[in-house]
Amino acid sequence: MPRARQAGGEVERMSRFDNEKVVRVAITGSPLGALLGMQLESVERDRVRVRLPFRAEVTTVGDIIHGGAISALIDTAATAAAWSAADLSANPRGTTIALTVNFLAAARGADIVADARVIQRGRSITVCEVDVTDPGERRVASALVTYKLG
Repeated sequence: MPRARQAGGEVERMSRFDNEKVVRVAITGSPLGALLGMQLESVERDRVRVRLPFRAEVTTVGDIIHGGAISALIDTAATAAAWSAADLSANPRGTTIALTVNFLAAARGADIVADARVIQRGRSITVCEVDVTDPGERRVASALVTYKLG
């Protein structure tokens, strides 16, 4: 990897790489993420997209994706967004401290994607908005997630 320029005592490119690795391996690649088959689609600073592939194991009735599976997708995507720009030099730990989900429409018979965006980042508290859409870009859920790093 080419040497990156210093910014505030931190090597920017390496830090971004490390954050993406945390998101990919420890968050979307966690045991729950693996169990549900979550796939990381993209990582940017303060924005992450995570896919939940459709399969019978994540349904409730017929081809409707269970609200718990959607909530797990939302929490995972928001957690990933919070960690996408976390200061890893401080060896932070983290946890979700609030999760509010509004289910807007049934997610039926297809993959869904959570788009999580950090809307407020403080010293230890990060607030994320998450929209979950189906392949037709119809919003099936919207959420506000508060995450604590520290």
